[in-house]
Amino acid sequence: MMGRIIVEVMPKPEILDPQGKAVMGVLPRVGVTAFTSVRQGKCFYLDVEGTVTEEHLAQARHAAEELLANPNIESVVRVEAAEENK
Repeated sequence: MMGRIIVEVMPKPEILDPQGKAVMGVLPRVGVTAFTSVRQGKCFYLDVEGTVTEEHLAQARHAAEELLANPNIESVVRVEAAEENK
């Protein structure tokens, strides 16, 4: 059995997001008009042997802050165990 931790990183609000802006510009062309903005971030899947423990989550938070996110322009917005596949 493998566990999985999901880490999400987003640009800080004051940072321009050209990819999100580009997606926002295309949405009306494909008939999607319900959204007022789009921000694009990054998602990392960290797999571990067995069940995800608090120690795994602590290490994932450390990795997220030290390596996965650039603290000058990004924020870590989520570090949590993924639900098990059914």
